[in-house]
Amino acid sequence: MAQTLVPHFVNDVGVDRIKIGVKEFQCMGTLPPDDHPHVYLDMGHETQIVCPYCSTLYEFDGDLEATQTEPGGCVYVATSPPGPPAA
Repeated sequence: MAQTLVPHFVNDVGVDRIKIGVKEFQCMGTLPPDDHPHVYLDMGHETQIVCPYCSTLYEFDGDLEATQTEPGGCVYVATSPPGPPAA
């Protein structure tokens, strides 16, 4: 079975509305450690949805890629914690 990644979005810039290029995603509110529960949102046939935790309005824009947002910088990219020092 193929596995797809669900984009995660954050609103660290504090805007009311974020345009995104997907209809299924997770909202985190802000970057960890101040994030809210990561809630899965699905617009279905609609073109916008409001996060029930942070009240950010997400609006679908078919001209954007899955990793693009307006304003920019609202896609969360997980980073691995630092590993042990090299020997």
